[in-house]
Amino acid sequence: MGADVSLELDDIQSGALRPRPTPYAATYILLKIHDRSAGKELMRRLSVAVASAAHPASPLGDTWLNALLTFHGLTALGVPQQSLDSFAWELRQGMASRASALGDTGESAPEHWEKPLGTSDVHVVLVALAPDRGLLETALGRARESLRGLPGVEAIWQQDCHALPTEREPFGFRDGISHPAIEGSGVPGTNPAEVPLKAGELVLGYRDELGGFPPMPQPDVLGRNGTYVVFRKLHQRVAAFRRYLRERATSPADEELLAAKMMGRWRSGAPLARCPLHDDPELGADRARNNAFDYRADDPTGYHTPIGSHIRRCNPRDSEVAGVARLHRMIRRGTAYGPLLPEGMLEDDGADRGLVFAFVGAHLGRQFEFVQSEWVNGGEFIGLGDARDPIAGSADGQGRFSIPRRPIPRRLDGLPRFVVTRGGEYCFMPSLRALRWLSELP
Repeated sequence: MGADVSLELDDIQSGALRPRPTPYAATYILLKIHDRSAGKELMRRLSVAVASAAHPASPLGDTWLNALLTFHGLTALGVPQQSLDSFAWELRQGMASRASALGDTGESAPEHWEKPLGTSDVHVVLVALAPDRGLLETALGRARESLRGLPGVEAIWQQDCHALPTEREPFGFRDGISHPAIEGSGVPGTNPAEVPLKAGELVLGYRDELGGFPPMPQPDVLGRNGTYVVFRKLHQRVAAFRRYLRERATSPADEELLAAKMMGRWRSGAPLARCPLHDDPELGADRARNNAFDYRADDPTGYHTPIGSHIRRCNPRDSEVAGVARLHRMIRRGTAYGPLLPEGMLEDDGADRGLVFAFVGAHLGRQFEFVQSEWVNGGEFIGLGDARDPIAGSADGQGRFSIPRRPIPRRLDGLPRFVVTRGGEYCFMPSLRALRWLSELP
C-alpha cells in the first residue's frame, strides 16, 4: 500500500495516523502559557514525551501522549508573525469565530460554551490515551513530568473519556467503524473498496488528492509532518433521543428501525446497506465486514440507507453528490465521556454525557468545515433542500427527516437538537522536529 509514498512516521505524532486501541481510556488536558520561556521548555520536553506514528513493538505501543497547539498558543510561544500568517486562516480565526458557519448557534453558541473552551486562554491541548485506566496513568505521568517545575504553564481544564469494550457511544450505537486508509501509513482502511487517500489529505508536506501540496506553515521544519486537529466537546441528549423514537414508533422493534434509519446503521454497527430489514449483531461486530459496502452497488436509491441519514451524509462514499467526496475525507475520532444513561430511562438524570470529537486533516476548510456546514447542516448536495442531519445537525425543533418507502415515504417532523456543542478548538499538531524548533525560538 502506498509503495511510492514514504511517510516519515517517526516524526509524525501518533494521533495523526494510528488507530486507537479497543477499548481505551483517554484524558484531554488544556494548558495556558503564562511565561514564554516556560512554554518553550515545555515544547522541548514534549518533543521526547509524545509518541510518534512509528508503532513500537512493546506493550506500551498503544499508550501515548500527543500535543496540540492553538493559534493563541503559537503566539504565546513567540512564533514569528510571518510564520503565524502562514497557518490556515480558519486556525487563525479560531473555532468560536467560525460558530455561525459550523451551526454552533442558539444553545450551541460560544457564549454558552464550557469555559475556557473557545477563549484565548487555551494554548496547548494534551491528549493522553491508553488501553485501560492503569496504563493511562503511564501516559498521564509523561504529561505531569513535562509540566514539573514549570510554574509558567498552568493546567486549566481536564476531561476524562473512555471507549467501552462494546464500542458504544451514549446514544447506543457502535462507533469508530469507518476509517480511510492513508498511502504510506501502513494502516489499512476499514472499507476494502475504498482506494487509499493521498497522504497530503492528512499530513502536511505530501501530495494530496488534487495532485499538489496542501498549504503548509513556514518554515518547512514547522509545517512538514504536521496536521490540523479539530477538537470538540459535544453533549448528547440521550433521554430526548429515546423519547423522540418512542413517541413516533409503533413498537419497540420500530423504535430500533427508526434509530437505524436516522443513523444509517443498526445500534450493533451493522450497516443498513447490508441488512436493511433486521439487525445483525454478528455483522456489526465483524471489523472485516461492517464497513465493506458502497452505495452505488448496494443502495443507490436510499431505500436501505436513507440519503439524509447521518453516516451517508458524513461519508457519501461513491454516491453522486455535489463535489468529489474524497476531497472531504478525514480521520474522525470519537471518545465518550460521562456515565451512560440506564437502559429504558426516558427522563434526563442531569448528568453530562456525550462525545469528545477529534477530526484530523490537512485542510480545515474543505474537510471539517465543509462537511459540517454543507453535509451535516445542509441538504442541497443530496437534493433535500435545507434538511439537516437527523442526529448531529443543528435542529431547532422544526427539523424533518424522510425515510424512502413504497408506496409513500415515511416522514419524521419536529426534530429537536439532540447534540449540543459545549465548546472546542482548532489546533495544529506539530511534528516532533517542529516541537524542538518551537523550543529553540529566540
